[in-house]
Amino acid sequence: MPSKCCSPLYAGRKTGYRAVILGGLCALVFTSCSEVEHRPEAPRPDPILTSDTRQAIPLSASAGKEHRAVMLQHLETVQVIVNALVDEDYELAKGLTESHLGFFMHRQAMAQQQPENFPPAYHDLAMAHHEAAEALAGVMPTKDLKQILPKFNNLLKACVACHLEYKVKDRS
Repeated sequence: MPSKCCSPLYAGRKTGYRAVILGGLCALVFTSCSEVEHRPEAPRPDPILTSDTRQAIPLSASAGKEHRAVMLQHLETVQVIVNALVDEDYELAKGLTESHLGFFMHRQAMAQQQPENFPPAYHDLAMAHHEAAEALAGVMPTKDLKQILPKFNNLLKACVACHLEYKVKDRS
């Protein structure tokens, strides 16, 4: 008897699950800002022509490089978590979320960087990000995407909120 992983029926179902998960994630990302009400009489600014209004966080060149590395690691981790969800590996997704995005990562980042260089509101946004990661990790064992995806969306909203507000600027 062929194993479950080699069965054409199972392979088709797995592909279907992947499509549903990826479609759901895309829908969440694209609708996460749908609560914002746009007024028809106010023209939307062109993002290319609009000046960058994010608050600069002045860091030394080495600290800025280190901070960017942490942000890139967060992005890469989010991608691997999505892949783990596609593969229905909820244990891996939970572990990555806790160890790379949760409070453990916050403590590691603060130990390596100088917290006094960051405004208090930045710390609030960082804590919201780590809290969202912990909430996401908390629902992973349910293996229920209707519970997981909203928490994942909240994590992404926390990322976006911080990146809309702050940017790193080398102190030169």
